[in-house]
Amino acid sequence: MKQYRVLIDAKDEKGLVYKIASIFYKHELNIMSNNEFVDKDNDKFFMRSVVEGMVDADQLEAELEAVLPEDSSVEIVKAVKKNIILMVTKESHALGDILIRYEAGELDANILAVVSNYDLLEPLVSKFNIPYITVSHEGLEREAHEEAILKALGQFKDVDYIVLAKYMRILTPRFVEAYEDKIINIHHSFLPAFIGANPYKQAFERGVKIIGATAHFVNNNLDEGPIIAQEIKHIDHAYGWRDMQRSGRDVEKIVLSRALKLALEDRIFVHANKTVIF
Repeated sequence: MKQYRVLIDAKDEKGLVYKIASIFYKHELNIMSNNEFVDKDNDKFFMRSVVEGMVDADQLEAELEAVLPEDSSVEIVKAVKKNIILMVTKESHALGDILIRYEAGELDANILAVVSNYDLLEPLVSKFNIPYITVSHEGLEREAHEEAILKALGQFKDVDYIVLAKYMRILTPRFVEAYEDKIINIHHSFLPAFIGANPYKQAFERGVKIIGATAHFVNNNLDEGPIIAQEIKHIDHAYGWRDMQRSGRDVEKIVLSRALKLALEDRIFVHANKTVIF
């Protein structure tokens, strides 16, 4: 028996759950799990169902669209592993956490490659038998380097997500458009209060009492894409800036792995630069 994830984004109206469930019943599909949410402010209905059975996915999609309001979005996704590429610079904490979870079978994904502008992390990645591609930025303008990155990524087909596991270079609109709604980033939650080369030192000097991290989809507004997951950790005066940095890295890797897992399981709906998470 096959499993499918049915993702519905529609204008809210009475009877939607009944209509959808009736079609599942008609096709003798077993509902393994179901989540719904109504955004009353925007009159929007969101639903994620996991169903099991034998069905023509295209026919199921067409029948669901026929009973839903106009301009509804219906997506039928097979419950199979997704293809991802990780992008990194020099820091290993987020990358290492994902690789360990991958090796342990905790991520429902195929890691096609790790791409970096430095070769520093190749020894780590080689331990997991994953291709490592170095595209150096030395001597290249940003646009030329990004063109080389896109060429390297282009050899991989059917990429579901690009994960920026501390890839410390700003992406241009061209790159974002090439992988629209497919790029997940992690950054410390000090932004935009503390920017620059050493935000933890700046935060220490300001005497902050909370550190944290945010995972989000990337759009053309720097660090302003739809938020997927966040976490904080309370600290006190005893923390030096290096202590804050170490704790911050722990939070970053946990939040990024959590966000990636949500994406791989098709639990994220994006609407109006916000997310609905099931």
